[in-house]
Amino acid sequence: MTGSPTYRPELLRAERTRRGWTQPKLIYALRQVAALEGRVLPPDATMKRYVARWENGHAYPAEYVSLLVQAYDTPADALGLADPATPEAAPPVDYPGTADESIDAIASLWRADLASAQGLLAAEPDLSAWHSAPLAWLVSADGTPLPGARVRSQVGMADVEAVRATVDMFVDMDNRFGGGHGRRSLIQYLDSDVRDLLAARSTEQVGRALFSTVAEGTLLAAWMSYDSGHHGLAQRYFVQALRLAQTADDRRLAGSVLSAMSHQATFLGRYAEAANLARAAVLGTQRHGTATMTAQFHAMEARALARLNDQAGCSRALAEATSIFERHNPREDPEFISYFDQAELSAEFGHCFRDLELPGQATTYAEECLGGTDGSYVRSDFFATMVLADALLDHGEPELACRAAMQALTLGRQLKSARCAAYLGEFRTRLDRFAGNATVADFIENARTHRLWQTT
Repeated sequence: MTGSPTYRPELLRAERTRRGWTQPKLIYALRQVAALEGRVLPPDATMKRYVARWENGHAYPAEYVSLLVQAYDTPADALGLADPATPEAAPPVDYPGTADESIDAIASLWRADLASAQGLLAAEPDLSAWHSAPLAWLVSADGTPLPGARVRSQVGMADVEAVRATVDMFVDMDNRFGGGHGRRSLIQYLDSDVRDLLAARSTEQVGRALFSTVAEGTLLAAWMSYDSGHHGLAQRYFVQALRLAQTADDRRLAGSVLSAMSHQATFLGRYAEAANLARAAVLGTQRHGTATMTAQFHAMEARALARLNDQAGCSRALAEATSIFERHNPREDPEFISYFDQAELSAEFGHCFRDLELPGQATTYAEECLGGTDGSYVRSDFFATMVLADALLDHGEPELACRAAMQALTLGRQLKSARCAAYLGEFRTRLDRFAGNATVADFIENARTHRLWQTT
């Protein structure tokens, strides 16, 4: 046998078997990953021989290690392709003081994530970071200096556009399949292709555009980590995305980062912190935000207040969101907020009224939301459908609720999302009140076959 002395082919074979993949399915996955890197693989018959030789221990897949790691979304050592790495310590949740420090911090985080640093994936959020990071950004001056170049290479706008196009591709993947699909591939791309760009020379215009684009990619890494249930890791990415947006002098993007942090805080039950994060987003973008963005920030505040059962505060925030959204002009909006339309605003109303235990109004807005979507945001449609199911259940309509929940399970058959599983878990708890209902019993029996239900 040729190859690495640390090679353990039985682990590689076991991973494919565990997933129930055939060799053709693995080859298809390898081709998908290779296409992202601009690589062309040999014909299927040749690849099938390669796979057989790798899994039988007759050859080490030296040129294919990175593709296998990405296809399986599993570290090389877990596939038997490398020695187990010595676990690194999880990087702290610090807001870098300078642009140069932010480059070092995000590069360290990418490396630690890819190395599965000890405790990083299971880390809990740091409550103090939800206070210190927004404060540091709010008091920062406009026009933060760009970092000094560390290498002689020059970055151009074409490089920035390439990064943006790649991040957009991962955004689409996240919307359609959930954060558990491709999260590691995104981090791999940022670490291998983007890290050196941050250290290169550039003009002022290109440098700001680059940092803004990398901040968007880091914000996406945060969302995907959050969606995958890695909350401490997600918070670290949110904080670094905020600092990168500051370097980019992009107040709008920074506000959206704070709004996303508010979203996560609400999900984790930190409602007071969530409301404050949303208010910080409004405060920090007063001279910069568009009507769409500001409406979305108020909606995030309303979400947190609804969970606190603050009906008056929630109603005020929703009224603000509605009034401001009436003035929205999509042509003024940055691309990253384009998803927030009337259907999304209705979805936020549905969430709030469900949490305020007003099921009639929650049902109305959830149905309005679902009637206004075009199917581009599968996970969002899943959430809205589950809100409808919760509201119908609270309204005493278990049959209709179970029908809606089954529609959500059908929608979510391709989603890898811990958040989706959490919505199902909440619905499952609500079902306890109808334990003797035949329709509910049938639903539970049918739901057992769905992967998302199995993870609740």
